[in-house]
Amino acid sequence: MNNSLKKIALVGQPNVGKSSLFNRIAQKRIAIVSDLAGTTRDIKKHEVQIIDRPALMLDTGGIDETNDEIFSHVKRKAIETAKEADIILFMVDGKKMPDEKDKELFYELQRLGKELALVVNKIDNDKEKERLWEFFEFGVGDENLFGISVSHNRGTKTLFDWIYEHLPPNIEIENLENSEVLDNEDLDILDDEDEVKEDFVDDTNIKVAIIGKVNVGKSSILNAIVGQERSVVSPIAGTTIDPVDESFEYADKNITFVDTAGLRRKGKIEGIEKYALMRTKEMLEKANLALVVLDASKELSDQDEKIAGLVDQYGLGTIIVLNKWDENMETFEKMEKAVRGRFKFLYYAPIIAVSAKTGRSIERLKNKLIEIFENYSQRIPTSQLNKTVEEAVIRHALPSPNGAYLRIYYATQFSNRPPKIALIMNKPSLLHFSYKRYLINFFRSKFNFEGTPIHIIARGRKDNVVDEEEYIDLLN
Repeated sequence: MNNSLKKIALVGQPNVGKSSLFNRIAQKRIAIVSDLAGTTRDIKKHEVQIIDRPALMLDTGGIDETNDEIFSHVKRKAIETAKEADIILFMVDGKKMPDEKDKELFYELQRLGKELALVVNKIDNDKEKERLWEFFEFGVGDENLFGISVSHNRGTKTLFDWIYEHLPPNIEIENLENSEVLDNEDLDILDDEDEVKEDFVDDTNIKVAIIGKVNVGKSSILNAIVGQERSVVSPIAGTTIDPVDESFEYADKNITFVDTAGLRRKGKIEGIEKYALMRTKEMLEKANLALVVLDASKELSDQDEKIAGLVDQYGLGTIIVLNKWDENMETFEKMEKAVRGRFKFLYYAPIIAVSAKTGRSIERLKNKLIEIFENYSQRIPTSQLNKTVEEAVIRHALPSPNGAYLRIYYATQFSNRPPKIALIMNKPSLLHFSYKRYLINFFRSKFNFEGTPIHIIARGRKDNVVDEEEYIDLLN
């Protein structure tokens, strides 16, 4: 744990959303989230990164004015932590009226002379935002009052921007051209903000496209996951025409499933089914993850392969689902080998055998969705990324096409969903795709990228990834 980092303390009464905000900033589930007041009793610490500035996040126990010995200890520890912190986020419940207990504690924290923000959580919509004016009773200015909804990811970007402005910038590294890759000391303080524009999305909303041929059981899988019949299930092929959206909460995530219409061979798509295919592609454009559903009771076909190719085309996090496993007499190893042979382009996707009919492995599938989404959304720190590149280059040297000497100055992940990594180098146009593939596989051996594609582009020192359209042009 780096003790030299600026410390951010989360303080407030029980059940106002501190742990949920802690998890969002950390981009992983570390604090336990529960509707039971007082779930957090200890101080939890985690190194976080606000855009490109590191900090140490401290989550305190809920403060409650009670004679209970446990809560008295929690209050004492919370205030001690706030005194040690550089930035204090004092959270209150926006669905309740401000109370004297909150104001008293806020005034006590104000006297510490730290950077202090009043964070009003559970402001879930624009109408509820009107209640914010009530919290000006705390004597706080506009610049230090934030109305957010952690569960709906509203207003958090503004809060993160405020935190970012109160954290020290990283030290800029100069003369990157002097080495093929950066040494370890340089990597710890690299700031690539001026080199490559980073584009990261931070929310807990997962959009899942369910895709497959007609009658492979997509609707049945949706019903099994959600736990009730929301989609019409029928043995008649093509029952689902319009994609059906269904959302539910699971593991602190809001998961929206898109039950796509069954796809037939192009020559058989007529009228309303042609519209269904168009709608399916629209949903794939909006999705984060995809379930490629296959009928395990039948042999794989060329059409299965073509449909899976759509997922690869849109760069989605992917799980291959073998449905109707209860009707399959083959061993899983034999079926897995057949799937891997057909879908070599989805080599990174896990394969899960399920039965929507019996409920087999449905819970495992739900948990795997959360895991793949976290892999798909993760941001690898620049220092770790460059240490990995350095190790990869030592193990397998860069090629020298036509005698040209290639050098990688550094690497940086400039976006996620899917992870996109830029290699800043001297002659980017000469880097062969086979070496990119080698680096991608090397990254997979060091980091958990299961279920997600990785895109690598090579750029010059003066180039910049401006936006997504330019990025797509580069891939083409």
